[in-house]
Amino acid sequence: MRAALFIEPGRIEVDDIPIPEIGEGDLLVEVAAASICGTDLRIMKHGHFRIPEGTRRVLGHELTGRIVETGRAVQGFTVGDRVSVAPNVGCGTCPMCRRGLNQLCPTYDAFGITWDGGFQEYLRIPAAAIERGNVFRVPDALSDESAALMEPMSCCLHGQRKVAVSADDSVLIIGAGPIGCFHTVLAKRAGARQVIVANTRQPRLDIAGRLGADHLVNVGESDLRTEVMELTGGAGADVVITCVSKPEVIASTTDLAGRLGRINVFSGLGDQARPQIDVNALHYREQTLTGTTGSSVRDYGDVIDIVADDAIDLSPIVSARFALDEIEAAMDHSRSGAGMKSLLTFS
Repeated sequence: MRAALFIEPGRIEVDDIPIPEIGEGDLLVEVAAASICGTDLRIMKHGHFRIPEGTRRVLGHELTGRIVETGRAVQGFTVGDRVSVAPNVGCGTCPMCRRGLNQLCPTYDAFGITWDGGFQEYLRIPAAAIERGNVFRVPDALSDESAALMEPMSCCLHGQRKVAVSADDSVLIIGAGPIGCFHTVLAKRAGARQVIVANTRQPRLDIAGRLGADHLVNVGESDLRTEVMELTGGAGADVVITCVSKPEVIASTTDLAGRLGRINVFSGLGDQARPQIDVNALHYREQTLTGTTGSSVRDYGDVIDIVADDAIDLSPIVSARFALDEIEAAMDHSRSGAGMKSLLTFS
């Protein structure tokens, strides 16, 4: 079979490798679609501390496919089932796992990091992923392309649950890339009375508008704080979600949020400088500053139900499709920021 193998930072190769052999508790899945995440791009640039030097790893943790073989001990899944996986598999026994926060498990395994991921024609799903509830059937209402987007969207659901987006809220989403657009869809579904999306690229803002944003702010043409205050009657946003990895954006959130404002730092900064936070705003306006990473198994299952039950059209978020042999072009497209999501398709 064909697989895209991460060799070392800056180097990925598509090669023929054996189809994985499965154990009695495993599944073998024929991959139908896999999307490229910013995490994949960071691994390509810097490597990952959980991928030892010299390891040939198949990246890709946003994926869907069809079961073609089951181990003899597997229960609850059969050949032909369409499935998707929540990629972070916790140990199942630590304090975080016992609280249902498998993505915070200190000894987690993950597809595309400690286990081979979806940038290959066939994927082995280890028994541990099945036992811990990380494997989900894909409803008929969900296309393969939409199913391959469930992982990043589930992370957005996790972030919005942290700040409890509700019908009373004015929500400001900074960034209109794929993550900002997922947040837009979920905030509208939560009934937020006002969803404001800010970005520097108008084409991305236009997509956020197609997905339900009430107000679009091009920060290359307008001052964001001025626009937010005008749109909120001077009160500021009830919820601010950062989907841009810039210290100055995170530092600005306290000025954009109002009294009792809730801020979710969804975007990490890596090794960039740490932003200065206006602690007086947190204190005197009783704002809440939160951060989230990844998603839990519960978030993943819930977001599948949300998209399938509400027939949400996520196709505007996929801007380019590539064959596996075009993996480098797919990553270049994602890296450029010119479009939205890059998707590998296998049919």
